[in-house]
Amino acid sequence: MRENFEQLKRAISDAEAIVVGAGAGLSASAGYEYGSARFSTSFGDFEKKYGFRDMYAGGFYPFPTREEFWGFWSRFILLNRYTPPPKDTYEKLLRLLSGRDYFVVTTNVDHCFQRAGFDKKRLFYTQGDYGLFQCGLPCSEAVYDNEEAVREMVKTQKDGKIPSRLVPRCPKCGRELVPNLRSDGTFVETEGWREACRRYLAFFARHKKSRVLFLELGVGYNTPAIVKFPFWKMTAENENATYACINPEAECPEEIADRAILLRGDIHEALSLLQ
Repeated sequence: MRENFEQLKRAISDAEAIVVGAGAGLSASAGYEYGSARFSTSFGDFEKKYGFRDMYAGGFYPFPTREEFWGFWSRFILLNRYTPPPKDTYEKLLRLLSGRDYFVVTTNVDHCFQRAGFDKKRLFYTQGDYGLFQCGLPCSEAVYDNEEAVREMVKTQKDGKIPSRLVPRCPKCGRELVPNLRSDGTFVETEGWREACRRYLAFFARHKKSRVLFLELGVGYNTPAIVKFPFWKMTAENENATYACINPEAECPEEIADRAILLRGDIHEALSLLQ
């Protein structure tokens, strides 16, 4: 394991460019766990009433009313978007990338990168942002900052239900607003989203044959086509590239194994050792 750490340190030092691919495991390592005591402390009443035992299951629960739906989701968004992570995992990653030519692509929607100080022009949030609402239809590409509304929902809810007057409505068409998350074909890709995508593609164009380090952190198999599979493919196509993965179940295809660095363990601990 120590040899792998030294290999990764050298790969970071030697890289002309670093592409970070981040999944839910990175935020979980920073303390954004969806189960355990963190869930019970904030959602014990929901667990008792509805029977689900983690926030992920709660996100898909068919609540009987919109007041209950937003009772859950307002607490969820406040906890996982506006409350700082318990650990400085993202700050450690930023220090590791300091002075490097990097870009981040992530399926996470918790805004942790920007809150840690990452340059937003080097970030591509592919799946949305808990901090934004969009029309549920949608009737336009407009998105709306939701912090004030979410805090009011949490403050005024009783028995896990928000007042009916606080169910968010689209100012353009009157339909209900929903979180700006990619769950189906209604996800709004704003001009900001498209511009981030263009910057991401331009970064690759500049470094197509460079010594690129593809650093995958906490990516699982829920959406492997966004980070994991492209990282494997681009490593295979660029003989100067290196693939690194920090994940308890880190793996890679045989065809890139000779240019891969696999660290099977906790991401926060690994980043601490790499400082």
